[in-house]
Amino acid sequence: MPAVEATTPIIRKTALNALHRQMGAKMVEFNGWDMPVEYPKSGGIITEHMAVRTGVGIFDVSHMGDIRISGPQALAAVQHISMNDAARLAVGQAQYSALLYPQGTFVDDVIVHRLGDDEYLLVINAGTREKDFNWVRDNTRQFDCRVENLSDDFTQIAIQGPKALELLTKLTDADLSSLKFYWVARGHLLRAEKVRRYLTNVLIARTGYTGEDGFEIYVPSDEFNSAWAWNLLLEAGKEFGVLPCGLGARNTLRLEAKLPLYGHEISDTINVWEAGLDRFCKMEKGDFIGRAALEKARVAGVKRVLVGLEMIDRGIARDGYKVQDAAGREIGYVTSGSPAPSLKKNIALAYVPPAFSDIGRVISVEIRGQGVKAEVVATPFYKRQKKE
Repeated sequence: MPAVEATTPIIRKTALNALHRQMGAKMVEFNGWDMPVEYPKSGGIITEHMAVRTGVGIFDVSHMGDIRISGPQALAAVQHISMNDAARLAVGQAQYSALLYPQGTFVDDVIVHRLGDDEYLLVINAGTREKDFNWVRDNTRQFDCRVENLSDDFTQIAIQGPKALELLTKLTDADLSSLKFYWVARGHLLRAEKVRRYLTNVLIARTGYTGEDGFEIYVPSDEFNSAWAWNLLLEAGKEFGVLPCGLGARNTLRLEAKLPLYGHEISDTINVWEAGLDRFCKMEKGDFIGRAALEKARVAGVKRVLVGLEMIDRGIARDGYKVQDAAGREIGYVTSGSPAPSLKKNIALAYVPPAFSDIGRVISVEIRGQGVKAEVVATPFYKRQKKE
């Protein structure tokens, strides 16, 4: 019988991978990608986290996927596959949305950008790239539109924090001061001092995954242009204390802001009502995939809801830990948990029955076989102060 060769999973790398390693980043495998989790030379996760909360940090988020839908029936296709109402979008505007299975659970959450009259860009999660693209393509075949996987065409860099506007304004001719949150623009990316070189037609979105103001820029995915843009941001941001940031800080930042992560707060077994994302689900827009099931689920009522927890006793609630009632009975589970650097507390998100979701209720999380007390608190845990 012939020997069966063991296959090693292919670990993908962004165009900035070599640069991250040169900078001494601690690298980890994340959804099939070799990604920086932190930069010890800059101080690590907590320092990076606080740089974003108080100044500015930059992230390589090129592992995210991009799907373009274009053509005469592009809007009809987007409306069919997503739960938000894309008909409300003006050209240059974006919205948070989700792709749903017929049972009303999540294929993935996405950001839908309207780039032209008949052109939409869907930004999807890294771990669901191929699945999402195949699902979008298969569920839009009846529409007169073109579906393209542009995931490898861009290096995506997130510039996040209260100083993000000042930093990026130095480097582009786009009018960022008038660009509202969840709007997009195009402009040149310029060298800070002497304009000897620039990138044209760079897509700039005022979006992010940190709970702060900020931008995500899309530049060509070749190593030269990607490294040039990354180094340009670091050089121009020195006066603002800019730091390169990894996935560790990205996770603590998004958790403080109660931003969902696929496979944790949302998945193919969790529906929209349970996840508390009903404000983004426009049932009134007409039919879309998952709508009928969501209507039935709404009438039936939810059996679990997502709540915020703040640890009372010492301990960190980690993903998958059991949540218990006062009698020690299992009632739910933690989806995400970690220390919150901005709050100097240990926090978590968890699914529990509605009867245990009232603010102020004390429940417990099982940590190493022991029930550790936690209080249900209002979310998001952190909310940035908007400028007047």
